[in-house]
Amino acid sequence: MSAEIICVGTELLLGDIVNTNVQFLAKELANLGIPHYYQTVVGDNPTRLKEVINIASQRASILLFTGGLGPTPDDLTTETIAQYFDSPLVEKPEIIEDIQRKFQARGRQMNDNNRKQALIPKGATILPNPTGTAPGMIWEPQANLTLMTFPGVPSEMKRMWAETAVPHLKSQGYGKEIIFSRMLRFRGIGESALATKVNRFFDLTNPTVAPYASLGEVRLRISTKTTSETEANAIIQPVAQEIIKIAGGDYFGKDDDTLAEVVGQLLRDRQETIGVAESCTGGGLGAMLTDIAGSSDYFWGGIIAYDNRVKMSLLGVTSEALEVQGAVSNIVAEQMALGVKQRLNTSWGISLTGIAGPGGGTEMKPVGLVYIGIADPDHQVHSIKCTFGDRSRDIIRYLSSCTALDQLRRKLM
Repeated sequence: MSAEIICVGTELLLGDIVNTNVQFLAKELANLGIPHYYQTVVGDNPTRLKEVINIASQRASILLFTGGLGPTPDDLTTETIAQYFDSPLVEKPEIIEDIQRKFQARGRQMNDNNRKQALIPKGATILPNPTGTAPGMIWEPQANLTLMTFPGVPSEMKRMWAETAVPHLKSQGYGKEIIFSRMLRFRGIGESALATKVNRFFDLTNPTVAPYASLGEVRLRISTKTTSETEANAIIQPVAQEIIKIAGGDYFGKDDDTLAEVVGQLLRDRQETIGVAESCTGGGLGAMLTDIAGSSDYFWGGIIAYDNRVKMSLLGVTSEALEVQGAVSNIVAEQMALGVKQRLNTSWGISLTGIAGPGGGTEMKPVGLVYIGIADPDHQVHSIKCTFGDRSRDIIRYLSSCTALDQLRRKLM
């Protein structure tokens, strides 16, 4: 009794549109406890869409379609489904009335092309679209197979899903069990290194543990299928605690926690403040910190010292350090961190100086070389050397800011 998501639209294949619909529906299926093993994206082509339906209908009992319900000639989802199951299309007057009413409310005239949106297979039930002109359908063309169609517009699809699709699925017995997951998040350790430490947990069947890697971060998802969140927590929590203990300081948060949130809470708990001095990141670190509501409790400000003259005049970096070591060096990072701490009178000062590229690097100081300086409440200063490699400018800047936050987190702990 599994579901399959089928997204229709050549624009998806071309990469013109990010497919957020499939992510939303995948999470919703998990919330209903409906197994979900396959996702398919197919262009606006009847032959290929029929091939997809043929395969999907043999391995899933619920097929969810998004896209291809509009009034233009390339919107072929409904008629292609009807052709595949050899069913005639029936015009629904109530759909035409609904479309006309919406056009009138917007001061527009309905086009004849919109009439095709009122055609659905014989025996299908209308899946209302409260905001748009493209309704969907709920149809059982054969035993043990339910089809649901939704427009590709995310806002319309989400409302139709919540108001009609979910109640229908629950009425059919789905949703009695939920797939509950806890996401553990780690920084400062690679996927393979973490996997080696917690390898024995990957063999568990309830809960299951699976690794995910993203830019500069590793995550472990712990999942179970139960009838209540309380029961799920009882199954997941012991495993999560064991993994957190093994990971030590590399673990920084769970679920939707961000480094900036975690660092902010640690500063708030300690009643301490921070100022930042940035060169290569150009304010990126400060932006991460101020993205958090209430960050004015602990974040007092920052200095973007891109030019060496600013480093000297505002942060107290010495001309000797710049001449001998260069702007990208541990001594300059340390002087910047101490300088912003003193200038803003904060508990902590943190700095970044490096080469984000493209270009500008040398054999001794290549693109991706970044120094992070940290000055603590006792006026002790130290620096960390990072080598992020010859990556894109945006990635180097992002990883630099994240690494600075992570290094501060470890000290605050």
